[in-house]
Amino acid sequence: MELLRSSITDVRVIRKPGMKNGVRGESGTSDEELTSDVLSHYSSASEGTSVVDDGNGSEQVDESTAQEEMEDKLKQCIDNLMDKSAKTRLAALESLRQAFSSKVLLDFLAERRFTVSDCLERSLKKGGGEEQALAATVFTLLCIQLGGGDEAAEGFKMLRPMLTTILNDNTASITARQSCARALGMCCYISAADDGEDLVKSLTLLEGVFKSSYPNKEGTLPTPKPGVPGLHSAALQAWSLLVTLCPTSRLTVLLDLHLPKLQACLESNDVNFRITVGETIALLVELGRDIDEDFDVDDVDELCKSLKGLATDGNKHRAKNDRRKQRSIFREVLHYMEGEEFSEEKIRFGVESVYIDSWMRSRIYDAFKDILESGISLHLQYNQLLRDIFGLGAPIIIDAAVKANKISRFEKHLFNSAAFKARTKQRKRVRDKRADIM
Repeated sequence: MELLRSSITDVRVIRKPGMKNGVRGESGTSDEELTSDVLSHYSSASEGTSVVDDGNGSEQVDESTAQEEMEDKLKQCIDNLMDKSAKTRLAALESLRQAFSSKVLLDFLAERRFTVSDCLERSLKKGGGEEQALAATVFTLLCIQLGGGDEAAEGFKMLRPMLTTILNDNTASITARQSCARALGMCCYISAADDGEDLVKSLTLLEGVFKSSYPNKEGTLPTPKPGVPGLHSAALQAWSLLVTLCPTSRLTVLLDLHLPKLQACLESNDVNFRITVGETIALLVELGRDIDEDFDVDDVDELCKSLKGLATDGNKHRAKNDRRKQRSIFREVLHYMEGEEFSEEKIRFGVESVYIDSWMRSRIYDAFKDILESGISLHLQYNQLLRDIFGLGAPIIIDAAVKANKISRFEKHLFNSAAFKARTKQRKRVRDKRADIM
């Protein structure tokens, strides 16, 4: 798994505890206040200090004190996950979601991972749709925090059955099923991708969800129920993330099976699903060309015709923002299918910058950004898992001497490009080694 992760060198950036029914619990703090406290402590701790108002002004508190106060608030949130009040549990989950996405908490969570996992499993089993969706998201963030070692793998093994049950339950909340699809894809990618059997099971499970959008034997697309295209988009995105880990033997099968049917799905009435399909087609073609540089889809002219229509769509019945987003994405897909290179993009975070120049790296980065949201930059700087996946090395400590001796932009670009080429070769070798177990 470490070898696979090292192939990705470029990225794109871009209630009161115990309170019930409005009454203060024993702690004397509301759910909303607890959420606010966690985030404020957490924000100040990331800057190294915290400002506490004692009524007579503000005084600086050292970093360790701020960290302890923040951890106390997080402990209270974890305790609240077992509260009888659904409102209190939801507030605790939301606080943890924001905290896990905005700060690196490996040391704090490593010794509490079983407690948190137990609580999240309970929410998935007994909670309503909103609680299930939040619990699945928090679990995904927990895996990102724990990294790709045994800790995350143990948690994934523990919660995977419940995530699978909800995803396959047609009576469950669509939002909860979407969240579970993303969780299964991301957590498998992080913690179980070195297990070929587990990878195939996850791929098959996700395929079973979005394949119901494929055309029937007569070539007609089904009419989905409200919300279903969003679920199928989430499952397809999670599936395509895991496809980036497949060895050549498995990829060949998937390309032959899915590319023709995905091409038909470009006619879907849902704009977001169409966009996801277009990006997935581009990714699969890129992976195919990685195996054989002459690889192409059957009837590429017809595909390019469909892509051109979507890239120039001026249908006034569609929302203006939807039309703009669709045209932008499908222009990129069309240009790539016509033989042009992926449009390279330089991304900055902190004092570092990286490049994205492939559909594969775009899919991997987007998957992390979707879950981490605005916290993606901080995690790229300090989360060792992400730094390993994107080939960034150890976190950089910047001082005045370093700032005074920055290398040129061109030198950075050459370094990133050379590192990517080396890791691409390494990735191919790993695929060959894993082919036998798939």
